[in-house]
Amino acid sequence: MLESIKSVFVPVHRDGHKFVAIFAAVSLILFLFWTPLGWLGFILTAWCAYFFRDPDRVTPQRDGLVISPADGRISAIEEVMPPPELDLERETCLRVSVFMNVFDVHVNRAPMAGKISKITYVPGRFINAELDKASEDNERLALTLELPRGKRLGVVQIAGLVARRIVPFVKEGDSLGVGERFGLIRFGSRVDVYLPKGQNTFVSIGQRAIAGETVLADLKSKEAERKGRAG
Repeated sequence: MLESIKSVFVPVHRDGHKFVAIFAAVSLILFLFWTPLGWLGFILTAWCAYFFRDPDRVTPQRDGLVISPADGRISAIEEVMPPPELDLERETCLRVSVFMNVFDVHVNRAPMAGKISKITYVPGRFINAELDKASEDNERLALTLELPRGKRLGVVQIAGLVARRIVPFVKEGDSLGVGERFGLIRFGSRVDVYLPKGQNTFVSIGQRAIAGETVLADLKSKEAERKGRAG
């Protein structure tokens, strides 16, 4: 019973408190003018609280695992050149993209433990984050994680069609534990993970990912890329 209650009443992240308060205040005013409008405001207030929910997650702790930084759908897995703002090696690597719709949890978590060697904000457009060109055209925040044994991993938060604000919780020089919260994107977006050269992924396009829990890859494994089938 307690677990069922917890699954419904998930804590709201502190960044969302002011938005929930604004929605609630507007709803009260609408009730004074016309009750149906007040109820509409109440529904929108509930949705706002749902959007900013911040549930606890159980993160795998095995060394070498790359964990999904975002809730959402795996929208793309492709070999690309990493963006220059990540300051990674200028050679192709595997990029895994996780697309978040407005109903997904938008608090993002570190895919691996490491030190943030670089953070770069890039202004841009707000086209559909599912499109390939969103990686180059949209507003984004790029983080480079320094990993043990000299490896580096890139994470890019990308604003989407509805998203208008990327909110970082960290700064350059900070050390992150795997699964630790590092930021959020308000109202629909995407997160790209750039894996070190030669790594395969353990997820498939269309698969649902859970931030802080779903394993995207294993840097210590030479296992072949896994294939998926919808059914």
